[in-house]
Amino acid sequence: LSYGNRLILDNINFKISDGEIFGMLGPNGVGKSTIFNLLVGLISPDSGVIKINGTAVNQFPVYLRTKKFKTSYCPQYGGFFNDLTLIDNLRAVSEIVIDKKNYRTERINYLISRFELDNLKEIKAKYLSGGQKRKLVLALALLSDPKVLLLDEPTASLDPETGDFIRSFLEDYQSENRTSILLASHNMTEVERLCSSVLM
Repeated sequence: LSYGNRLILDNINFKISDGEIFGMLGPNGVGKSTIFNLLVGLISPDSGVIKINGTAVNQFPVYLRTKKFKTSYCPQYGGFFNDLTLIDNLRAVSEIVIDKKNYRTERINYLISRFELDNLKEIKAKYLSGGQKRKLVLALALLSDPKVLLLDEPTASLDPETGDFIRSFLEDYQSENRTSILLASHNMTEVERLCSSVLM
C-alpha cells in the first residue's frame, strides 16, 4: 500500500486462527492502524487479497464486513458520540448491529455490567475519563457479539489499574466466546501475556 510515492506496507502476510488472540507489535508509525483500516474496508490495498473465513472481501464495503462476517473494530481514538450519554451511545449502535429488538437491552445491560459502568449510564461520553471512554468503546465494539474483533492499542495511555482490567477482561471474554482477536500494541509485556502469535 502506498500513499503517493511513500510505501506504507509491503508484502504483509499473516493468518489469524479461529479463537486466537493475534498480536501486532511495533512502535507508532509502522502501519498497524493502516492494517486495521484495510481489514475493515476504510481503505483498499494496491494489491493482494484480504480474506475472512476463506472469502475474499476486498470488494465488500464496511457494513457488509461487519454484518456478514461478524467483524468489529475498536479504534485507539474516538469511536463514540461525544454528546450522547453512555447508555444512548450503546442504544444507538445497538439499533444498527443487533437485529432482534428484544435482545438489544439484554446485550447492553450485560456489557454495562461486565465493564462496571452502571453508575455512568446517564453521563455524556465527552465527560467520561480516558479509561471510562475506552471501556465504552470496547462495549460498543462487542455489542454485535463479533467473531472477529480488531483492537487498536486498547490499553494505551490508561492508568495501570484500568489497563489491567481490560487485559483481564479480554482474556476472559476470548476464552468464553472463542472470539478471534487482532490486537495492536507497542507493549511487549501485554503482547506476551495475551497473544499466541505475533507479527512484528
